[in-house]
Amino acid sequence: MPRYMLSDELWSKLKRIMLQFSIYDKRNLRMMVEGILYRMRVGCPGGIS
Repeated sequence: MPRYMLSDELWSKLKRIMLQFSIYDKRNLRMMVEGILYRMRVGCPGGIS
């Protein structure tokens, strides 16, 4: 069971806002957002060297 940073209640609100701005509703949209939040939190280096 994955551990999410966003609660289900907060995710439903964020998803509604994202869909208003025509963000494509993929099946794994929440996992993408959670991955972005994780990367911002832990400071993983990005890009190709």
